[in-house]
Amino acid sequence: MTQLAMSRLYELMVVLYATGIVFYFIDFFYKRVKVRRIGFWLISIVWVLQTVFLLLYMFEIKRFPILSLTEGIYFYAWLLVTLSIFLHCIAKVDLPVFFINVLGFIFITIHLFAPEQVENPLIKSLESEMLFIHISFAILSYAAFSLAFVFSVLYLILYNLLKKKKYTKLWSRLPDLHQTSRWMFYSILIGVPLIFISLLLGLEWAFLKLEGLSILDVKIVGSFVITVLYLLILVLHHTGKLTGLNFAWAQIYIFLLVVINFFLGSKLSNFHIWY
Repeated sequence: MTQLAMSRLYELMVVLYATGIVFYFIDFFYKRVKVRRIGFWLISIVWVLQTVFLLLYMFEIKRFPILSLTEGIYFYAWLLVTLSIFLHCIAKVDLPVFFINVLGFIFITIHLFAPEQVENPLIKSLESEMLFIHISFAILSYAAFSLAFVFSVLYLILYNLLKKKKYTKLWSRLPDLHQTSRWMFYSILIGVPLIFISLLLGLEWAFLKLEGLSILDVKIVGSFVITVLYLLILVLHHTGKLTGLNFAWAQIYIFLLVVINFFLGSKLSNFHIWY
């Protein structure tokens, strides 16, 4: 198998892994069998790809790959995915499966960025690909949060129109309040795991490849604050403690932080510099 083909397969594996985690995250809130099943099959494909890479590496080095730190990390990540599949099929426990897969994703990307492998041209190519995935997932999460912002504004408009009894045919093509509230929730439900995965990839790359990186970097702190705030309102809404107008206003305020972090945070960051 050529290095380019292996690079693309590894990239596909990481994307499928991240997508599977997103589906498990959605299932955690909505308990949808179809969503959980899609997540399971994505993680199963990841396990198959991991196993293929493991067997190819064993064939190349003629031994079991656990004698170095990076080999041990990869084997550990493979075991975590295997365990998550076992728990899904046998124990039928959802939350532990989700957290095990998050942990496995962390270690599979740590293996990718491990310093011992820098000289490998395949790994160098993959590092570039993972940065691309990091940026792509961040932008996708911003798009999801933008949708949540739009639906929040629509919710406020519809609420005021109904309250003042000014709902005319001009607004007849708009969704109702219940639909608007659901789409607000769906948008951040997708956006939160996307930005979380983006943060994982970005942080792992930065800590292993950049010298003198500070955890207090403006863009890092801002991104974590935004992730925590969105997760908080997601949980509060799911438990019924944040609904209606308060839910809409909360998303509008946090989206303003997203915009500030995207532009000002990039300017003040020591390494997030966009021209």
